Amino acid sequence: MKTKLMTFLMLMMWVFSFSASAKNVTEHKKEKSEVTFLVSMKCEKCQKRIENTLSFEKGVTGLDVNLPKKTVTIEYRDGKTSPEKLKEAIQKLGYTVAPLPAASKANSRQGVQDKKKD
Repeated sequence: MKTKLMTFLMLMMWVFSFSASAKNVTEHKKEKSEVTFLVSMKCEKCQKRIENTLSFEKGVTGLDVNLPKKTVTIEYRDGKTSPEKLKEAIQKLGYTVAPLPAASKANSRQGVQDKKKD
């Protein structure tokens, strides 16, 4: 009788822990945001420098530095950093940084989607 009860309790604990971890995963997904900047980078060294610096910034979860378009798209966790802090990190490297207008963001995303299709 005791073994059946212990087995049942362990099973219930496992189910509870699984549902709690699934909830945490969905909450973390909700916390992510994205920001895109126009940056005055000119060469591949600039690109690498920005990539290396931002990849170590607290809260950064994804990064796309596009040299031809001079854009930096950063995926980050809301509670860990902000667009202002990310902008400052790039400015500290000596680059001019401006937010990307909404219409340009749509065009930039379309280009990324087109590349994925190829």
